[in-house]
Amino acid sequence: MNNNIFLTPFLTAFFLALVLLLLIVKFFRQKKIAGTLERKTSRHIHQAGISRFGGVGIILAFVATLLLNKELVISSQLLGVLMASGAILVFGIFDDLWQMTWQRQLLFQAGLASFVFLFGIRLTYVTNPFGGIFLFENNFGFLLNFSLVVFWILLIINAMNWVDGIDGVVGGISVIGALAIFFVSLAPQVNQPPVAIIAMALLGASLAFLVFNFNPAKILAGTSGAVFFGFILAILALFAGAKIATTLLVLAIPVIDATWVILERLGAGESIFKADQRHLHHRLLALGWSQKKVCLLYWLITVLIAIAALNFGAFGKVAIFLGAVGGMLAFYVFIQKKSYNHINM
Repeated sequence: MNNNIFLTPFLTAFFLALVLLLLIVKFFRQKKIAGTLERKTSRHIHQAGISRFGGVGIILAFVATLLLNKELVISSQLLGVLMASGAILVFGIFDDLWQMTWQRQLLFQAGLASFVFLFGIRLTYVTNPFGGIFLFENNFGFLLNFSLVVFWILLIINAMNWVDGIDGVVGGISVIGALAIFFVSLAPQVNQPPVAIIAMALLGASLAFLVFNFNPAKILAGTSGAVFFGFILAILALFAGAKIATTLLVLAIPVIDATWVILERLGAGESIFKADQRHLHHRLLALGWSQKKVCLLYWLITVLIAIAALNFGAFGKVAIFLGAVGGMLAFYVFIQKKSYNHINM
């Protein structure tokens, strides 16, 4: 197989995103513009005047790369993904300027998932860890399929959105996720070159974003960027169903962190969408960790899990995920104890 068909979308997305992001950074360095368009938020730890519109460059570069790629056929599924990406861009800009309520954000995300489902994005099957596969057929299968697709997309979007609290994390996890899906897509039992091409476009755009987002960040992903990263990773995992477990493992940190925080908020009788300082990166920062240290820890764990996921079958992936859950729970308890001792010193 000609490797250029994968290198071309990577380079195209990388350089397009690099140029667009550079233009956005320079645009926002004009103090009057930055002061006018900046939305105040406690979610990110950054100095004033940094643009939250990194997602604009990422999405435009990604969509342009796919439209220009001669190896890709714009099927109904891909058309739905491209149109949904445009919707994320528009909604994200509005949210970054005026901050939509969590109800509107959730409604938009559910509508997004339903939209791509109508365009043919399906969970056709999932691998049974004990052998064989689960197929989704008949009327009950259709309803179950729809529910699982919506749940999966909402889960990954919000996990990636919530982990985007410090420089470099969401872009780095997207890079690792895109690489993992790329390798899985080219495995003999999967053999999906079009998905690999899309993954390489995502890799290029994500890597260009990291050039400007690694601490100290010159630009942030914003709502459009964080939602887009989660959305595309969720969609790529759904194609043929063979990448669900791998993607879930690669995104173990944001998924487990989101689940932990949701359970804590429910236990406290609070809305699960309430912005607070319960996320793992907030706890580590409170203990004196630097943003770079937290970011590199997230990258290291994600890379190690991704390597393990690529080298094990379905049963092994389940064992790895359970191990990741156990390890993170132990780490949460350790961090909470450290936080308590730190506060009461």
